[in-house]
Amino acid sequence: MRASVQKKKFIFDLAILLVLNLLIKPFWTIIIEPKVQGQIGDVAYGKYFVVFNFSLLLNILLDFGLTNFNNKNIAQNHHLLSKHFSKMLGLKFALGLFYLIISLFIGFVFLQYDFKMMLILCVNVFFLSFILFLRSNLQALHLFRLDSIISVLDRVIMIAIVSCMLLHVFGFHISAMNFVYAQTAGYALTAVISFIIVLNKTHTFKLNWDWAFNMMVLKKSFPYAVLVLLMTFYNRFDSLMIEKMLPGELGEKQSGIYAKGFRLLDAANQIAYLFSVQLLPLFSRMLKHRENVENVVKLSFTLLLTPALIVSISTIFYAKHFFEKIYTGDTEGYMILAVLMNCFTAISLTYIFGTLLTASGNLKKQNYVALGGIVVNVVLNFILIPKYFALGSAISSLVTQLLTGILQVWICYKVFNFKVNKRLLIAIFTFIAGLVLINYFTFNLTAQWMVNFIIMLIFSGLLAFITGMVNPKSILRFIKYK
Repeated sequence: MRASVQKKKFIFDLAILLVLNLLIKPFWTIIIEPKVQGQIGDVAYGKYFVVFNFSLLLNILLDFGLTNFNNKNIAQNHHLLSKHFSKMLGLKFALGLFYLIISLFIGFVFLQYDFKMMLILCVNVFFLSFILFLRSNLQALHLFRLDSIISVLDRVIMIAIVSCMLLHVFGFHISAMNFVYAQTAGYALTAVISFIIVLNKTHTFKLNWDWAFNMMVLKKSFPYAVLVLLMTFYNRFDSLMIEKMLPGELGEKQSGIYAKGFRLLDAANQIAYLFSVQLLPLFSRMLKHRENVENVVKLSFTLLLTPALIVSISTIFYAKHFFEKIYTGDTEGYMILAVLMNCFTAISLTYIFGTLLTASGNLKKQNYVALGGIVVNVVLNFILIPKYFALGSAISSLVTQLLTGILQVWICYKVFNFKVNKRLLIAIFTFIAGLVLINYFTFNLTAQWMVNFIIMLIFSGLLAFITGMVNPKSILRFIKYK
């Protein structure tokens, strides 16, 4: 009965989370960011994009795996929230200062990035990490609906501010730095609100520094820190390599073009990330109670992989149309989007099977996979970027994500002794072949590509039911506690 209740709550809370994020975040990604890039130009946006990705590379220094460790720990031991929150908060601020010093030193002294932009973006990353840490407490307590609101609050604030800049309301104007300041406002206000909410869930709070506790937490969270660092590198290192390997403004311009395709992949990944947000505390608690997680894994796998495959395969056909629509006629770099969006399917595997490995404490195996991913990504970038520019980096990213995703699936099957579901494998391959055929035959049906796209979505949805990728009976059975 407990497992059935967990499944029902997972589906319902996930639905709320998805609806809120699908309403807010695509508007930021598809409307706001492209307008900003269109007004400030590819070169200026490319400079911002490179520094932004660099600021994310070292964010592990200010988190050090605390968020994942805290999520798993509090999910299994709710009573520890009041005891650990104030202590971990002190450690969080100390790590934030350490991150700021190291990032500014490397970014300004060695890489010669603009100091002002570097400083503000690092502050933004601290606020973002702080929000994620605070949200990990809400997730661990299974307060997913409250967490859903917090997950979009920063974007709502940013959209309001940047919209005023784009429309020149109150004399505001858009620039790379003003765009960064708008993000600061969104993250800062959300961090304050999140802190007040979590504080109300604790019985006692007194900010203090406990050496013994901090050393214990850092030791336990170290494997999480290594994993996040390695995964961040092979997810975010591409734009830095493009900018440094190509001469002059060509590197900055190609980074800006790469950002156009990566932006849409990042938006899709944020939806997939919502699954892991829900799954980590769910898996952690189920594993603690020795419950069978195989059915939940299968359900999550089919729920996420089905739309991921539809998005990935359809983008191969419609990438140029998407670019033309989003970037108001500018289609330069659409091939990058066609390649990058296929990473979405591979990353979806990581968000499910990687999360399961994290919940079970099998981080050593994940770290080996991530380290291998970095090696593959860097080697391929060195080979492909000089010849194919940003497109070469997109290809290396796709190869890396596919390899790491498949490896994590294989490790989970070995660790948890999952049975090979031949019926599901046949359904997946049939679904993929069907999607290719549907896209091929519907692409030129009418003069209006949007009409063709909608027809494709309808037939793809029907195919998902026919092949068994989406099984309404299974979902209804979970919802009805059966």
